Amino acid sequence: HASHHRTGNTWCIYPMYDFAHPVSDAIERITHSICTLEFEAHRPLYNWVLKDWEDPEGQKPQQIEFARLNVTHMITSKRKLRALVEKGIVRGWDDPRMPTISGIRRRGYTPASIRDFCERIGVAKADSMVDSALLEYCIREDLKLKVPRIMTVIDPIKVVLVDYPEGKTETLIADNNQENESMGQRKITFSRELYIERQDFMEEPVRKFFRLAPGKEVRLKYAYIIKCERVLKDEQGNIVEIYCTHDPESKSGTGENANRKVKGTLHWVSAADAVDITTRMYDYLLTDNEEDGDKDILEQINPQSLVEYQSKAEAYIKEFKQGNSFQFLRQGYFVIDPDTTSDHIVVNRIVGLRDTWAKMQKK
Repeated sequence: HASHHRTGNTWCIYPMYDFAHPVSDAIERITHSICTLEFEAHRPLYNWVLKDWEDPEGQKPQQIEFARLNVTHMITSKRKLRALVEKGIVRGWDDPRMPTISGIRRRGYTPASIRDFCERIGVAKADSMVDSALLEYCIREDLKLKVPRIMTVIDPIKVVLVDYPEGKTETLIADNNQENESMGQRKITFSRELYIERQDFMEEPVRKFFRLAPGKEVRLKYAYIIKCERVLKDEQGNIVEIYCTHDPESKSGTGENANRKVKGTLHWVSAADAVDITTRMYDYLLTDNEEDGDKDILEQINPQSLVEYQSKAEAYIKEFKQGNSFQFLRQGYFVIDPDTTSDHIVVNRIVGLRDTWAKMQKK
């Protein structure tokens, strides 16, 4: 009859977990209590508590243990996740980097992709580490035929077509999903001033760089072949504009030179009707494959797990709402975040695409 350090004398008895677990299961008519492997040693006590439990239907709960799910680069300890929230390392329990239901939902993972992932890994008795690449594969497989593919320039740099008439615009036709023709087509605007990805231009190109460079040609998706003539730099030496010419006979599908081959094809956005958006590029929260119990969790956090860009998207993006998903051509799958307002769209990267050039750079 000692006084409790928190609740004083409110209660006379505080049942331990090993007592509360089987009794509550029995009262709530649980048939199978599924636990992780650390509860296997508790099963004899679980069964002992229920030995003389009288059930009107003669039914008693059964405890079954299985191995916990460990995924590379993912923190699953609730204690450590709470520390990340309280220290402001993440923006809350629904931060898209968190392995919580609210977090992965905000990240853009679908229920179907999570079920597919769980079915693929199965249930086992032995502890194992599942590669996060499998989870990423499942969401790509779920979305690839369901969502439209639009053009968005995440880190934009301006391109000016010096031989294209000022004030002129063209309407081009683009496929909403080249792997699913039933999703139809849409109209996009082409103009003298465009945006391309900053990483798609290299002033001094390295070997096997088949994107835009001085004196080199590339094709703009659904549009023309362009050639870099010169660049404009600011006082710090940074490139701010790229001046190009275009082949007016190379228009995709209709021009006399439409079938002329060049090695690179780039996505782009017309400056005439580009929409300003914020793009949140999420990466793994953990730098290593798994948590290291000997290290402080803050020492294991990837400092580049979130990078924000002010991006340019084609006007079609304004037709989407919070929670809608799509693929940004050549960039990955994205979802519209709840932080979106009527004046500004915020998107989260769900998962990237397989980038052959990025792999070559790492080598």
